[in-house]
Amino acid sequence: MAENGRSNSRRQAIRSAALVLAAGGMAQAQSTEAWTPKKASAGGPIRSGHLLFLSGIGGWYPERRAKPGDAKQQTADALTIMKASLEKAGSSLDNVLKVQVALVDPEKNWEPMDEAYNTFFTKNRPVRSYFGSTGFRRPGQLLQIDCIAYVD
Repeated sequence: MAENGRSNSRRQAIRSAALVLAAGGMAQAQSTEAWTPKKASAGGPIRSGHLLFLSGIGGWYPERRAKPGDAKQQTADALTIMKASLEKAGSSLDNVLKVQVALVDPEKNWEPMDEAYNTFFTKNRPVRSYFGSTGFRRPGQLLQIDCIAYVD
């Protein structure tokens, strides 16, 4: 339980989101009105209800770091940006439900990415998926991270 008496259980958040989606789907089937998402900018992420969607966090920004670095450094940089964005929106890394990583040359970069990733998510780890990529807009960028988190 959180200090304010409310549970911050990820399972509860996922169940709630599933129930809302199921109820919305049933209501949509009965309604002739067009559905529009209830979303708003949350200072970086997009917020819809209690969910935050944050996408496109690159692993390297030339204006912040002179050299591209390696996958470990880029992962740490991207997750630091993610952490700050989530906190600005009233959430935290502890509330992340899902992470998706696009990774250039996974055979070479998986271990360094995973090592840095595990320093940010030490408990209550979110589900994670990844896919290989041939590259990004910025030469030298090795990864890009998206996440879904919840906020009370």
